[in-house]
Amino acid sequence: MLLQVGGKRSALGLLAIRRVWSMSRSAHTASQTLEYKPIKKVMVANRGEIAIRVFRACTELGIRTVAVYSEQDTGQMHRQKADEAYLIGKGLPPVAAYLHIPDIIKVAKENDVDAIHPGYGFLSERADFAQACVDAGVRFIGPTPDVVRKMGDKVEARAIATSAGVPVVPGTDAPISSLQEAQEFSNSYGFPIIFKAAYGGGGRGMRVVREYEELEENYQRAYSEALAAFGNGALFVEKFIEKPRHIEVQILGDKYGNVIHLYERDCSIQRRHQKVVEIAPATQLDPHLRDRLTADSVNLARQVSYENAGTVEFLVDKHGKHYFIEVNSRLQVEHTVTEEITDVDLVHAQLRVCEGRSLPELGLKQDKIRINGYAIQCRVTTEDPARGFQPDTGRLEVFRSGEGMGIRLDSASAFQGAVISPHYDSLLVKVIASGKDLPAASAKMSRALAEFRVRGVKTNIPFLQNVLSNNQFLNGTVDTQFIDENQDLFNLKPVQNRAQKLLHYLGNLLLNN
Repeated sequence: MLLQVGGKRSALGLLAIRRVWSMSRSAHTASQTLEYKPIKKVMVANRGEIAIRVFRACTELGIRTVAVYSEQDTGQMHRQKADEAYLIGKGLPPVAAYLHIPDIIKVAKENDVDAIHPGYGFLSERADFAQACVDAGVRFIGPTPDVVRKMGDKVEARAIATSAGVPVVPGTDAPISSLQEAQEFSNSYGFPIIFKAAYGGGGRGMRVVREYEELEENYQRAYSEALAAFGNGALFVEKFIEKPRHIEVQILGDKYGNVIHLYERDCSIQRRHQKVVEIAPATQLDPHLRDRLTADSVNLARQVSYENAGTVEFLVDKHGKHYFIEVNSRLQVEHTVTEEITDVDLVHAQLRVCEGRSLPELGLKQDKIRINGYAIQCRVTTEDPARGFQPDTGRLEVFRSGEGMGIRLDSASAFQGAVISPHYDSLLVKVIASGKDLPAASAKMSRALAEFRVRGVKTNIPFLQNVLSNNQFLNGTVDTQFIDENQDLFNLKPVQNRAQKLLHYLGNLLLNN
């Protein structure tokens, strides 16, 4: 009898637990339902290839698209690719037009825009823009304004990384306000040191100082560059890591606390702190180091309840130690190579997360993310390597691209008759090559670049071909000093013979594999 009563009590207890679980599950489902709100119309507050990239993703998902354009961009392709297009920044300088938040918000409100995608550059990492969207009742396709603010402040981002247990390069805890503070730091840590803009990136406001005599001049130059680029000349100082690799991890979070990584990219091939060629995954990377990089990235993202797409950047020294640099709270130029090796459309994911979908709903669980082969991205720009990479402008009299199996092209102004403007970034087309391994991807990239024919403006294609044919690149042992230490990369001979030699070499590698 006692057993029977006990059994009844156990049954009742189990029933109660089931009811509580069922109620909590229903409540969770209800909260998810309340969070979910389909997006019907998206504006891209940007221009060029990234605007078109987002428009294509929207069209695939049945979402109507809205472009904005400056007076100088009236004939640009991103205007033609959208369902609707509106002029912004009338009377303003070319760049200022895309930074004019009131105009952008006004267009969004007047045309029933549900959400704004910031692209990269311009307003993409401006917390005040993210907040302006929220205040206007328009969704910002990215992290919350508070997270954008925290990640945009490199000093605060360092503090968050430290609290998450992520190693950081020794540096100042707050922006410095005088040359004397820089002198005190160098006295404590020695040279070399590096100045970095506290409120921006992309290599602007960044200066390496190797000896005391260079300190004052480089401090003044870094301050002026940061002030001109970001409207704030605040700098912080770090110990400079010699010849590191630049490795970044792609992360993705949702509104429910789920965070995953999509592995890493090697962005070590840089010129003046500007990325030139990106590779995914990183070659010659110790599996244990990969695990530490990805785990630290996810932990850091969880520390701030990170939502949507982002990138955590690290330096890896010659001893295999990694150091946090920054978080880019936006889609990166080089997101393409991650898409190619994981088969995950990052812009689709951004849009769905913004609507309120969870990552598991989208089939994005960590154990489902796999690396498949290698991908390389080359940034073809209208810059003349023979003249110190001076930007070139004019009309494209001839344009024929390299295409074929394993080649992806992301572009906007790459067509015959297009006018290359002096007002904006010199990026002409992003060429992405995919293959089963690095030699296969390199062979496809080299073949594609050799097929390009561009007349009317100079491009950096000969320089890129030199990079691809360099043994250090082919062996996967590049670091951030690779370009500076290989002056033969600037030997710009006619490309046909060089391309044929490289393809022959890569073909032998493929046959041996």
